[in-house]
Amino acid sequence: MKYQKTLVIVNTNKEASKKIAQDISVFLSGRGISSEFFDFNGFAVDKPELFKGYDFVITLGGDGTVLFAARNCVHLNIPVFPVNLGEFGFLASVQPDDWEKSLEAFLEDKCYCSERMMLEIELLRNGKKEYSSLALNDTVISTKSSINTISMSVSHNGLSLCRLKSDGVIISSPTGSTAYSVSAGGPIVEPGLDAIIMTPMNSFSLSSRPIVLNPDVELSVTMLPCRTKEIYLTVDGKPSVGLECGDEVHVRKIKQKIKLVNCTDENFYNALRSKLNWSGVPHA
Repeated sequence: MKYQKTLVIVNTNKEASKKIAQDISVFLSGRGISSEFFDFNGFAVDKPELFKGYDFVITLGGDGTVLFAARNCVHLNIPVFPVNLGEFGFLASVQPDDWEKSLEAFLEDKCYCSERMMLEIELLRNGKKEYSSLALNDTVISTKSSINTISMSVSHNGLSLCRLKSDGVIISSPTGSTAYSVSAGGPIVEPGLDAIIMTPMNSFSLSSRPIVLNPDVELSVTMLPCRTKEIYLTVDGKPSVGLECGDEVHVRKIKQKIKLVNCTDENFYNALRSKLNWSGVPHA
C-alpha cells in the first residue's frame, strides 16, 4: 500500500514525545509522506472527524494514547502505529529505540498488524440515549467511595443473568482484560480472541465470580435502588458520567476491529512476564 499522509499524536505529558515526533516527521518526509501533529494531554474529546484523510496514525505516549487513537480510528479503518513512552506497553508495543526499524517495516507492509475487538457503550435514561462511547479496554460502573456498595441487575440479550451487590462492575474486551479487570480478579484473555468479560468488584456475595461471555451478546446493566448516590460510568479511563437509579448501560461488540501495528503475541506474553510478573512459579 502507498502511504501519503499520517497524523502523529503527541502526548504532551511525555518529555520525549516532541523530539521523537520531529524525528519521525523528517523520516517520513524523506519517503514522500506528509505528517501533521495532534497534541494530546490525556483528556481530549473523541472527534473521529478530525482523523479523516489520514492513511495511518502514530501515537507517542502510553497505552492511554493508544486507547484515544483506537476510539477515533476504528470506524475509519485507520491502522495505529503505537510507540511506547509509558510504563506498561501492552498496547504501545513499539519501543522508542526501535521505531525507525518498525516504521520502515510497516511502510513496506512487512509488519504484523493485530486486529482487536472493541465495545460500544450506551447509557439510556428514561429510554433516551444520554451518553455513548466506544472502548478498546473497558467500561466501569463504580461508586465514588469503595466503602459503599451499589445494586445492579444484569441481563444478556434480554435474559436475566444476575443481580449484583458490589462496589461496581467492570465489563471489558480481551484487550482490556489485563487492565483494571485483572486487578479486580478477572481472567487474562488472549487479546486476539473475541469475548466480553464481566468482573464484579468486591461483591457482597462470594458466588459472584468473573464470567467470560459470547462476544455477540448485548450486556445490559440496570441501576437498582440503593443508598449510595454517587455512582459513575467510566469508559477507557475517560472523565466519568454520573448514573441514577433506573439508568441502563448497554454494552455490545462493534463489527469493526482496530488495527494495531506490531502488537504480536510475543509482545503480549513478554509484557505479561516483564510487567505483571506472570511467570507461573517463583524464580530462585
